[in-house]
Amino acid sequence: METPAGSFVPPLLLLACATLVAALLGAAHRLGLFYQLLHKVDKASTRHGGENVAAVLRAHGVRFLFTLVGGHISPLLVACEKLGIRVVDTRHEVTAVFAADAVARLTGTVGVAAVTAGPGLTNTVTAVKNAQIAQSPVLLLGGAAGTLLQKRGALQAIDQLSLFRPLCKFSASVRRVRDIVPTLRAAIAAAQSGTPGPVFVELPIDVLYPYFMVQKEMVPAKPPKGLVAWGVSVQRCVEILSRAKRPLLVLGSQALLPPTPADKLRAAVETLGVPCFLGGMARGLLGRNHPLHIRQNRGAALKKADVVILAGIVCDFRLSYGRVLSRSSKIIIANRNREEMLLNSDIFWKPREAVQGDVGSFVLKLVGGLQGQTWAPDWVEELREADRRKEQAFREKAAMAVAQHLNPVRVLQLVDEALPDNSILVVDGGDFVGTAAHLVQPRGPLRWLDPGAFGTLGVGAGFALGAKLCRPDAEVWCLFGDGAFGYSLIEFDTFVRHKVPVVALIGNDAGWTQISREQVPSLGSNVACGLAYTDYHKAAMGLGARGLLLSRDHEEQVASVLRDAQEQCRDGHPVVVNILIGRTDFRDGSIAV
Repeated sequence: METPAGSFVPPLLLLACATLVAALLGAAHRLGLFYQLLHKVDKASTRHGGENVAAVLRAHGVRFLFTLVGGHISPLLVACEKLGIRVVDTRHEVTAVFAADAVARLTGTVGVAAVTAGPGLTNTVTAVKNAQIAQSPVLLLGGAAGTLLQKRGALQAIDQLSLFRPLCKFSASVRRVRDIVPTLRAAIAAAQSGTPGPVFVELPIDVLYPYFMVQKEMVPAKPPKGLVAWGVSVQRCVEILSRAKRPLLVLGSQALLPPTPADKLRAAVETLGVPCFLGGMARGLLGRNHPLHIRQNRGAALKKADVVILAGIVCDFRLSYGRVLSRSSKIIIANRNREEMLLNSDIFWKPREAVQGDVGSFVLKLVGGLQGQTWAPDWVEELREADRRKEQAFREKAAMAVAQHLNPVRVLQLVDEALPDNSILVVDGGDFVGTAAHLVQPRGPLRWLDPGAFGTLGVGAGFALGAKLCRPDAEVWCLFGDGAFGYSLIEFDTFVRHKVPVVALIGNDAGWTQISREQVPSLGSNVACGLAYTDYHKAAMGLGARGLLLSRDHEEQVASVLRDAQEQCRDGHPVVVNILIGRTDFRDGSIAV
C-alpha cells in the first residue's frame, strides 16, 4: 500500500493498529460505554430496579414473596405488591426461606424469599443449607450495601457471596440495573435445571433505589488532600491537643477493653476535662448527668470542634463515613485495627495523627502528657446549653398527644427515672430503641448492651440471659421493639426454667416503624412493615412469666406499673411489659440502610 509520500505502511503495522482498535472497542463494550451513549440516565425519574425484579418474578409465575422487611430491599417489596405478587412478611428470616422451600416442593416451580443485608441474610443460612440437601429450587434475594460503600463500613455490609457460594448452585451480585433481568433469569434457570437447589442473588441498594436517591446518599465529596502521618508518637497528639480551643473526645467500645479498668479510664477522662460523646460499650462511663458528657447534637459539635479525638470510634456509617467531620478540624484517631482506623480517610476525611494501639492506654498517656492542662469553660458550656435546648424540645414532644395509645417519648422518660443504679440495659430494636438511646441513660460503665455496628435484631434474650448470669445482683432491663421481640419471645421459657428474672419492656407500635419511616414517603407503600398490637404479655404468661399491659387506659399508671414489674422481678419472676405506643416524629430522618 503506497502512502502520498511514496513510502509503504508495513502490513504488520496495519495489523497491530487494527488489533489495538478492536481491543479498545471491546473494552468500551465491556465497560458499557456504548450502552451509556445510547441510553441516557433520567436523573429525576422515580423508576427503580425493584420494578425489574418484580417483572422477572411475575414472568416466571411467582405468586408469593416471603420476607422480613428491611430498608435495603424496600423497592423490590413495593414493586412486587404493585404487580400482584403476594408479599408475606414473617417474624424471622429463616421462616421466610422455609416457606419458599415449601412452595417450591408443592408447586414444582421456584420459591422466592427476600431478606435484608447482613444479619438478615446470615439468619437464613440453616434454611438455605436445608434446601440444598433437600434439592429444593429456592431463589434467595438479598439486600446489600451500595456498591460504592462496600468495604467502607456501611451498615450491615459483609462479604455475603462467600457465605452463600458453598450453599447455592448459583450466586451473583448485580452491579448494574440493566443486569438485574438477565441475572435473575439465569438464577431461576439454574435453580430448576438438573438437580434442583437454592440460588442466591445479591442486590445492592444502588441498583434497587431510584437514581436521585442513590446520588444524594452515595456520591462522594471532594477527596481530602494530604497524607496520613504514620508511626506518630503520643507526644505529637499531646502537642496538638495542648493548642486546642474547642477540643472534643469521642469514645467507643474499644476504650473499655482490657487492660485499662473502667474506673481508671473514667478518672482519666475527668482529669482531661475535654467534653465527650460516648458510644457503644463506652455509654455510661461517666454515669448519669456528668458535666463533661454531651449527649445531643453530636454532628453540630463535631463541626465546631478544632481538635477531635476519635478513641475507638470508626468513620463508618455511624459518622457518615467521616463526612460529619470538619475539614478545618485536626483529627486524632486511635484504634487497635489499622484498617478500621483509616476507613474512608482516602475519600471523606483525613486524620492529622493516627495511632494504632490500645485505646484506653492511649487516653491514659494523653492525660499524663498534658500534665493537668485545662481549657476555657465557655466551650463546654456552649455544648451543654445546646444539650439543654435539645432536652427541652424532648420534654415538649413528650407532652404532645399521639393519635392512639401512649407517647413513646414520655414512656421512655419515665423508664429513665425508674432505672436503679445497679441496672444493666439490653436494647434490641429499631425505632423504639433509637428513641431510647437519646432518652435513657445507663447508670455506669459496662451497663449498656446493644448489638454493635452489625445492627443485628434478636440479640435481646441472649444478651439478657448472659448479663443476668454474669451480674446476678444487677437488675437487667431489656428494651425491645415489637418487631425485634418476635425473635426473643420463646426464650421466656428459658428464663422461667432457669429461674433468671429480667424485665422486658416492649415498645409496641404495631409495625417495623424504622423501615416504614423511609419506605412510605419514598416508595409510597407500607408493604411488609405492618404488624399488630399483639398481646405479647399474654404469650409470655403462657410460658410461665409475668405479663403486664400499658396502654392509653393506663396513662396515669405508667410509673406504678414499672414499679410493679420491678417488684415482681425482684421476687424472682421474669416480667414482660407490653407497652402500646403511638407514632411521633421524634425519629424522622433516621436511616434504615
